[in-house]
Amino acid sequence: MKCRHKDTGQIVAIKKFKESDEDEQVRKTAIREIRILKQLRHDNIVNLIDVFRSKNKLYLVFEYLETTILGKLEKYPYGVPEEEVKRYFYQLLKGVEYCHYHNIIHRDIKPENLLVSKCGALKLCDFGFARTLEGPNSKYTDYVSTRWYRAPELLVGDREYGKPVDLWAVGCMFAEIVNGLPLFPGDSDIDQLFHIINCFGRLSERQIEIFKQNPMFTGVELPQPQDEELQTLEKRFPSIDKDTLEIMRLCLHYVPERRGTYQDLLVHPYFNGLEEWYNRELKGILEKDGICGNSIHNIQKLKPNKTKSKKE
Repeated sequence: MKCRHKDTGQIVAIKKFKESDEDEQVRKTAIREIRILKQLRHDNIVNLIDVFRSKNKLYLVFEYLETTILGKLEKYPYGVPEEEVKRYFYQLLKGVEYCHYHNIIHRDIKPENLLVSKCGALKLCDFGFARTLEGPNSKYTDYVSTRWYRAPELLVGDREYGKPVDLWAVGCMFAEIVNGLPLFPGDSDIDQLFHIINCFGRLSERQIEIFKQNPMFTGVELPQPQDEELQTLEKRFPSIDKDTLEIMRLCLHYVPERRGTYQDLLVHPYFNGLEEWYNRELKGILEKDGICGNSIHNIQKLKPNKTKSKKE
């Protein structure tokens, strides 16, 4: 819900959990999201302002941003303008880098979860699937992330994964905002794998072994396309420059450990001049938008905004 603080006029977004907090799964998801968001204070992560209960339901109050990357893709169906792509993607990398620095993986990076302000600030939101990583060899659920942005290790059922799953999703997002089309629009997990294999070829040995052991894929054979049959990134994006292709390749490697680091990406020639822009202008953009919300706390009375009026 888009809402307005009755005393201050502050516009906020309120997330209401559909079920009562007596539902155990909803309660666990809500508590985890709140706990994680309280740890994360960064210009490219949505700010949690307040939490309250009403009629046994839980409400989270966030700073309000006008649109999402999904909205931008609807406006630019053939790809977002290049300079905007660079600025959005750089900010996304900074936000995810900050999460990973605090040992938190998001696990659901997609167009709907990237908020964009009217002046061009980008903020990562919806931490319902996020979690803190544990020690080496820890196992996590593989049923995370929206399918089109799910890394191959998740698709085959590998439960020992980590930060690189976010980097794969970032790479899929990058390709999508460049040309306006989802990179791997599978309509099932196995179809998703087929899309990926038809682009990059054979899975890694570990992924193939886990796939064979997964009861969900009993009787299913993976495709084995010849090299000349592959729909590679170069074939799919014949008109884009080598720096853009290299960014995609850094993010979209089968072997998680061989995906590029954030240091590799943020200092890549593709982003020449972006660090200066980021350090010089982002704070001003946030102030102009009026979304420097880290100092705003304890909103108490909020009124759902039912009108389309710009004043509201």
